[in-house]
Amino acid sequence: MAGRAPARRPRGRGRSRAAARRRIRAARDSAMLLGVGALVAVVLAVSVVGWLLQHLLILLTVAGAVLAMAVVLVRRRVLAGRRAFEAQAAQLRHIGPFLAMSPKEFEHALAVLCRRDGCTKVTVVGGAGDLAADILATTPTGRRILIQAKRYGPRTLVGSQDVQKVNGTYRDVHHCDLAVVVTTSTYTKAAAAFCEQVGIRALDRRALALWAEGTGKPPWG
Repeated sequence: MAGRAPARRPRGRGRSRAAARRRIRAARDSAMLLGVGALVAVVLAVSVVGWLLQHLLILLTVAGAVLAMAVVLVRRRVLAGRRAFEAQAAQLRHIGPFLAMSPKEFEHALAVLCRRDGCTKVTVVGGAGDLAADILATTPTGRRILIQAKRYGPRTLVGSQDVQKVNGTYRDVHHCDLAVVVTTSTYTKAAAAFCEQVGIRALDRRALALWAEGTGKPPWG
């Protein structure tokens, strides 16, 4: 009798085993790479920490020097600003400079007087559409004040319409507690009477001179 042919293994089973072996090798290689990467990361971290520990004193010294330098620069800037402000305020101790100013310069000069006498949050807002407010500030007692600056010549008087505009906006629009009109001239009788009637404080040239000299009370006093 002729011998039987040897049984053949199914092709699919052989391929599955080969694929499984390849997956195992790939997983082993990935694990090895991850392990090597983790080891490298640990070595680098240890090296960095070691370097920092070795140079910590140097780093702290450099950081301290930088901080000290920054503090010195800030103090110098603050001191320079304070000296400049004091010099500017000293120039405004008499009425003369106010009479030679432009309207915008006059607004900023009044703002300097406000800061000199203890006001905070002083802002010059005068300009187109200012709604009758040139300076806004908070007085030393915490009241919000609006100042309308009128840099007029001696022959130009502050009229009723000027002060009426202030009265119409300082409370409802600017949310202030007090309104002041300051001029290098004076007021018409009608304007002065209106200010007294509604409680707006009106400073003419003489009152401004006293405020600037420090012999008179500020307008919120």
